[in-house]
Amino acid sequence: MKLFVVGLLILLTGYFIYGKVIEKIFAPDDREVPATKYRDDLDYLVLPDWKNKLIQLLNIAGVGPVIGVIIGIKFGDIVFLLIPIGCILAGAVHDFTAGMMSLRNKGANLTGLVKLTAGKKLHLFFALFLCIALLLVVAVFITTPAQLLAGLLHFKYALLASIIAIFIYYIAATLFPVDKIIGKIYPIFGGLLLLGTLALFGSLIWRALHTPAILAESPEFAAGKFTAPIIPMLFVTIACGILSGFHATQAPIVARTISSERQAKGVFFGMMVLEGFIAMVWAAGALAVYNKAPEFMGKNATAVLHRITGEFLGSGLSLVVVLSVIVLAVTSGDTAMRSLRLSLAEMFNIDQKPVAKRLLVVFPLIAVVSGLLVWSSVDNKSFQMLWIYFVWSNQVIAVFTFLCGTIYLASKEKPVIVTALPGMFITFVVTSYILWISPAHGGPLGFGLDLFDAYMVAGFVSVLLFIWAIMRGRDNIGKFEEQ
Repeated sequence: MKLFVVGLLILLTGYFIYGKVIEKIFAPDDREVPATKYRDDLDYLVLPDWKNKLIQLLNIAGVGPVIGVIIGIKFGDIVFLLIPIGCILAGAVHDFTAGMMSLRNKGANLTGLVKLTAGKKLHLFFALFLCIALLLVVAVFITTPAQLLAGLLHFKYALLASIIAIFIYYIAATLFPVDKIIGKIYPIFGGLLLLGTLALFGSLIWRALHTPAILAESPEFAAGKFTAPIIPMLFVTIACGILSGFHATQAPIVARTISSERQAKGVFFGMMVLEGFIAMVWAAGALAVYNKAPEFMGKNATAVLHRITGEFLGSGLSLVVVLSVIVLAVTSGDTAMRSLRLSLAEMFNIDQKPVAKRLLVVFPLIAVVSGLLVWSSVDNKSFQMLWIYFVWSNQVIAVFTFLCGTIYLASKEKPVIVTALPGMFITFVVTSYILWISPAHGGPLGFGLDLFDAYMVAGFVSVLLFIWAIMRGRDNIGKFEEQ
């Protein structure tokens, strides 16, 4: 209980104190923003600040802060500190950096920011990697909510119908102007999400006040918790609640609808902190269930999710919470596909105003995603493989975002430590994961090195990469001028 409360306080104070520090470094001002300078009433247009906040929250808060933390809390209640500390020092800084850089460069996508700061050669590699990663995101965020929705519908072809319905919605949300579908239904989805989260939070606090032990490790929980190394496994498992590279692909969508740079802290830093709160609530719910029913530690995260809602909420609110989790997944998947369209259009210089050209970009995406859905539906192992590649590729994207941010800040002669340190950390995590993981270590195919050796190589790569980023920024002082 104490660690949970301390974690919530870290989130709250971190937003007001460290968020102010980061805001001062980037120094938002009153310059004209992309939404007005490049308005096209498709992707570039002004939306109200409250709506931008909800869109950003729903864009970034996928199933990671729910499914990820239900798994991640098995590392122990230390997660109640790691989530908020990571969220403030890494995740929120990452999102704010991506948002501010996009705001100051025509609302550029992450591929464009990599090209601007890191150069054309690295950009070509990253562009290909990002397209593959976003395709994985779309496929994962169709399958996961479809499975949850099918569990509520209870008819023979519920799963197939759910997959088709969600996929059709994604296509529509990708093609239509941002204010026509996303701008209109996200406030409704946002209200549902916040209602469900607050209902679960209130129920947990009420129960914990009477039985504080439900939010601390019981002997049964301690006996069954994960023994895998926290670094790298925890920071790959919790793909969104602490840090997510995927968020940097979503920030440009809102950077094109913000009316003033001064709204950036609330939209980008603030919504990541709110996602951290969501992650904390679900981690607490999962720990309480594992303490009461240790047998659930061996069940899949979806089963635990239903047990959490059944344990702490009545049937009506339980339905609201499950629907809010479905919303989390759907509202990340649709904008992942939109981001993929925008990135490809930017890379190949395809004007997106004409509907025919939008369709030209989207049709190949439909074909590839359909293939991934068919493959991942073959058996549970196929979907698990899809999820594994999604989570580690997600953190590779975060590495590139921090690289861009470090180069950018160095070129402006501003403190690089705020992006370089979390950047080195996540580079260390994802590199050591790839080098260490293997079937022998309880994971997918990897290099299978000894953990110490993996740490040594990862440490060298992390330091070297960000030294290069700082040097590149200092060699280009004044050259990355905002447009």
